[in-house]
Amino acid sequence: MNKRLLGVIDATTVHEDLHELALHRSAAAIPFGGRYRLIDFILSNMVNSGIQSVAIFPEFQYRSLMDHLGSGKNWDLNRKRDGLFFFPTSNPDKPYPGIGTLDHFADNIDFFERSTQDFAVIANSYTVFNMDFQPLLDWHIKSGCDITEVHKNGATLGIYLVKKTLLMDLITTRNETGYSNMRDVVTDIDSQFKLCYYDFEGYAVMVDTIAKYFNVSMDLLKPEVWKELFPKERPILTKVKDEPPTRYETEASVRNTMVANGGLIEGTVENSIIARGVKIGKGTVIRNCIIMQKTQIKENCILESVIVDKDARIEAGTVITAPAESPAVIRKGTVQGMRTGS
Repeated sequence: MNKRLLGVIDATTVHEDLHELALHRSAAAIPFGGRYRLIDFILSNMVNSGIQSVAIFPEFQYRSLMDHLGSGKNWDLNRKRDGLFFFPTSNPDKPYPGIGTLDHFADNIDFFERSTQDFAVIANSYTVFNMDFQPLLDWHIKSGCDITEVHKNGATLGIYLVKKTLLMDLITTRNETGYSNMRDVVTDIDSQFKLCYYDFEGYAVMVDTIAKYFNVSMDLLKPEVWKELFPKERPILTKVKDEPPTRYETEASVRNTMVANGGLIEGTVENSIIARGVKIGKGTVIRNCIIMQKTQIKENCILESVIVDKDARIEAGTVITAPAESPAVIRKGTVQGMRTGS
């Protein structure tokens, strides 16, 4: 196991373009792929890389995130030593701009002082990717870097590798240096540190807009993307829920669709992602949609390029269509019963 790396997940970032899906939850807790949350990717990557101690730093609206993570058992992080740590902000009125906010870390400096790892991986909570951090650590050490930022096609992925002693220095000297987060450090042209950039060649997208969320979700329907994100040797772990298989009635027609457990399908579903416990009535047609947990869609509805959040209800005969480049979003727990055109 990799005892040299400490995992640090920053779950404070607020994206205005994800507002419709983040009204009652953080970006880290947004459902994804029918049974996951966005944070499952970075958390699983850390665990699969042998990291045994992971700290999560949320800012607000973290109830659903805590409910999802629990004790960390599903990620094998419910340990007597190390394990999963949760550090909500002590001052909800203080903004935390940027990934790896040093003020937030300073409020919990005891955690870093007690940890025994030599290096820390600091990452955002909303990137969809599957990465082994061991090659990154090896490359970082061999290259003699002080701080390494992970890139994809020349753009940052909001992931940083730093020696823990240097991280603690950055925390304690933040008022003198003016650095507020890790991005400030790596973009300072007068920085005294050796900054390196590690190019990740696999599939990786930072989900920070509704359009990206929709497109990345639709990418899951491509076999080549699915195989890269969910290899058997590096599984994406999530909260386990024991539910019966989804039932398909004789009228049901399902093509190129991911369907989670516990649902009932009587209508037609194409090129979509259907989460746990979803019910789709007779005569209903669902195309290019993301339907989240426990949503009920009654008879003779038409939905195309729509994201339906959890626990929503679509009344019989409702038509909701939108262009794929600008999908419609139905908020969590709402009822839709009016006919609307594209």
